[in-house]
Amino acid sequence: MKIGFIGTGVMGSRMVKKFLEAGYEVHVYNRTREKALALEAQGAIISGCVKELAEKVEIICTCLSMPEDVLKIYKDPKGILEHSKSGSICIDFTSVGPETSKEIFEFAQTKGIYYLDAPVSGGPEGVENGSLTIMVGGEEEAFVKIKPILNVIGAKIEFLGGTGSGSIAKLINQYLVAVHSLAASEAMVIGAVNGLDSEKLFNLLKVSYGDSRILRRHMEEYVLDRDFEPGGAVKYVHKDVRLANQLFEEAGIKQFTGQLAQQAFQEAEEKGLKDLDIQLSYSL
Repeated sequence: MKIGFIGTGVMGSRMVKKFLEAGYEVHVYNRTREKALALEAQGAIISGCVKELAEKVEIICTCLSMPEDVLKIYKDPKGILEHSKSGSICIDFTSVGPETSKEIFEFAQTKGIYYLDAPVSGGPEGVENGSLTIMVGGEEEAFVKIKPILNVIGAKIEFLGGTGSGSIAKLINQYLVAVHSLAASEAMVIGAVNGLDSEKLFNLLKVSYGDSRILRRHMEEYVLDRDFEPGGAVKYVHKDVRLANQLFEEAGIKQFTGQLAQQAFQEAEEKGLKDLDIQLSYSL
């Protein structure tokens, strides 16, 4: 089974490497060719354009930045759905809103192509460890066919139902990530302002009911070591919580904590922090 992969950034490049290690033939395309050269050295085959890639593979994976990037790469006349073979299966790992997933799915159907929204959680380390959580929406027969591929990078793989289901689940996850990140940041900052030693406070909280996976991630992997290189960049979480908040608004909920989180991440972007990691304890 030949895999095509479009978008070889922080997550995508690691996914390609895992697929290569599992013995798959992987064709890659990235708008900036130089970003794919390291993968070529590991055995990937670089395509010069989307058309070239789509014509050579049966499975096409995408891992991009923003919903508009996903729409363009799939629906553009030079994009995936215009040049893929009938019966091909497309897997989008990008975090997008359910309407984006449904729009692409409907267009793919007119071409006889399967489309699965399959966003992931777990970050770069999750890819490397093969421990990602993968949330899948779409047609179950397509999911069954590509599940062995997902098993290479994921430990918890859940088929959730129709198109957009995976995207909704991911946005709910990201909503919690954003809200918990803000709460953890506020808590650690107010402790420092009041003279508490941050490391002692953290060691206390992580064995108390105030503990959370996000608190541990931020403090152990970033803040205590003063390492702010992104595993998950501010700009992406801001995008995700904004999309998640739309789900709340559509449900008729008028006040919710995600609004504060969205505002905080927006302020972080405006301060030039968009490419730093999402921990905000010492950023705002």
